[in-house]
Amino acid sequence: MNENSNQPIHNETAVCAAAAPQDAGWERATLEKLAFAALNEQKAARRWKTFVRLSWLMFLIALVWLALHRGSSPSSISTPHTAVVEIKGEIADGADASAEFVNAALQAAFEDEGSKAVVLLINSPGGSPVQAGMMNDEILRLKAKYKKPVYAVVEETCASAAYYVAVAADKIYVDKASIVGSIGVLMDGFGFTGLMDKLGVERRLLTAGENKGFLDPFSAQSERQRAYAQTMLNQIHQQFITVVKNGRGDRLKEIPEMFSGLFWSGQQAVDLGLADQFGSLEYVAREVVKTEDIIDYTRRENVAERLAKRFGAAMGEGAMKATLRSVPVIR
Repeated sequence: MNENSNQPIHNETAVCAAAAPQDAGWERATLEKLAFAALNEQKAARRWKTFVRLSWLMFLIALVWLALHRGSSPSSISTPHTAVVEIKGEIADGADASAEFVNAALQAAFEDEGSKAVVLLINSPGGSPVQAGMMNDEILRLKAKYKKPVYAVVEETCASAAYYVAVAADKIYVDKASIVGSIGVLMDGFGFTGLMDKLGVERRLLTAGENKGFLDPFSAQSERQRAYAQTMLNQIHQQFITVVKNGRGDRLKEIPEMFSGLFWSGQQAVDLGLADQFGSLEYVAREVVKTEDIIDYTRRENVAERLAKRFGAAMGEGAMKATLRSVPVIR
């Protein structure tokens, strides 16, 4: 009886002993699979990071290539045409209407043998007298070198620094409702000293040099500083007047208010000799230049260039920060 009862127990023990290695093998296989899966996932993540970095590198290379091989201006136009260079928006360094962009476009327009005349298409309220002066000088230089006429065509506005540029043209064409003139110079700002006194706020400004805080909006302006600024403005204003008189010559019908900073309609501008006659771009090309084909040489900053500049600025800032970490700083 005991022998019969022990036999099933012996068989059950054998079955458990046989199943144990199988269970251990299954666990080991599962662990191996999990380990390999983790390794593969890490490899895939590394490959993806590498792909992303290479993609960004290729993108930046493409931006640089586009910036260096921009083709905004025709370079080999041989058929007769009227060349156009736009001056639109604020005249300022870094803007589309900057001396850098406008002068580059003018150079291309004058150099092209097919261009019979250059038209400045202007719609600008003005801006920097420095940028305008650089454009004016370049127009006069190119006119003398290439012996080609230059015409200014005013759309809505040609005021202040924009008119500074326009007077370099041989003739100025306007619409009867255009805004023309504003021959003057300004320097503006705000003063908060009275408000700060009422609020009980003290301005603590330390300078080396008695005029270093000149035009600081939170400091009182002395009469000596005001006179100095006015002298500088008067000098720049006189430069503007001289440029206008040299450009317009005896066509000007000067009145006391002409150089006071006032602006006039296109009709008034023609009457005063600030402009020559009414006319659009198409009119000038057709009736004056006698070449109806119009080609735009305007130099514009494209998206690729803007992104490249921002990337370059970011890289430069990072390099500067890295450099400054090793430079002693007084705090």
